[in-house]
Amino acid sequence: MTNNRTRRRFLEATGIAGIAALAGCSGNGGSGGDSDTETSGGDGGDDTATTESSGGDGGTSTRLSWHAGGTGGTYYPLSNEFKTVVEENTDYSLTVQSTGASVENVGSLADGSADFALIQNDIAYFAKNGTGIETFQGNAIENLRGVATLYPETITVVTLQSTGIETLSDLSGATINTGDLGSGTQVNANQILEAVGITDYNEQNAGFSQASEQLANGDIDAAFVVGGWPVGAIEDLATTNDIQIVPIQGENRQAVKDAASWFADDTIPAGTYSGVDEAVETVAVQAMIATNAGVSADTVETVTAAIFDNVDDLTIKTDFISADSAQDGMSIELHEGAAAYFDA
Repeated sequence: MTNNRTRRRFLEATGIAGIAALAGCSGNGGSGGDSDTETSGGDGGDDTATTESSGGDGGTSTRLSWHAGGTGGTYYPLSNEFKTVVEENTDYSLTVQSTGASVENVGSLADGSADFALIQNDIAYFAKNGTGIETFQGNAIENLRGVATLYPETITVVTLQSTGIETLSDLSGATINTGDLGSGTQVNANQILEAVGITDYNEQNAGFSQASEQLANGDIDAAFVVGGWPVGAIEDLATTNDIQIVPIQGENRQAVKDAASWFADDTIPAGTYSGVDEAVETVAVQAMIATNAGVSADTVETVTAAIFDNVDDLTIKTDFISADSAQDGMSIELHEGAAAYFDA
């Protein structure tokens, strides 16, 4: 079996070099070059941050680059809802891009190829303070700024009933998809497995949608998914397979929270997924909107206002997203534009 430390050394070796390069230009703000990841934005244009594009009336509008996450999670569809309310209520145009999520998005914010991005609050803290995980050790992303927190990001450990995996201890010796290499999901999965003493496993790395296919095909035994429930990829899997959600509860839950203070108690309600008829205890981090210091205060305030003045137009995570709770769990310095909106 491949020990998780082997995978982590690979991440550290590649991540440190990448983040170090980004940190060197982290003061550049919001005008970096094109990202090299897949463009999934609504207008099909290039994803260069803060560019001018032709408006429908012959004028110009400012295009902003918004980096989300994998299409099978919550970040991507929610970001497209943000795109709609921003474009309907401002002169800005948003290009929403599918990415590997939190850690990758921090890099895009650092070099200015993204103006806004969704990331986890724990990853934001690590990046801003140059701590927590080896990728950021000594390479603080000083231009990273917070905008708003959104909703709990539930840690879901999913398997099929046929695997016989019912507890975290059953993961010893298993093949586990811990999320995209370098993603916040992978960071959380490794933290949790280490906290409960699971070191002997074969680690696979892919996004939520591919992990769902791997489970269905029997290529992996379990997968970690981090996102607000219900996660689309798990919903799809549950319609064609008998799934099992592995709880993080009791002593295991306490061990996880003792190891990392940003984990909080969470519960996946009964009936969230087909065939899962009882509530499942687990833990969660927090999703948040981040930006970089180079994006103007006016831009950040305008985009923030468009989102939080029009929460009623959203359909995803509406029980959690509000101006009143948008600073709960904020783990980094707030951008002055966001502060202007929330302090008004």
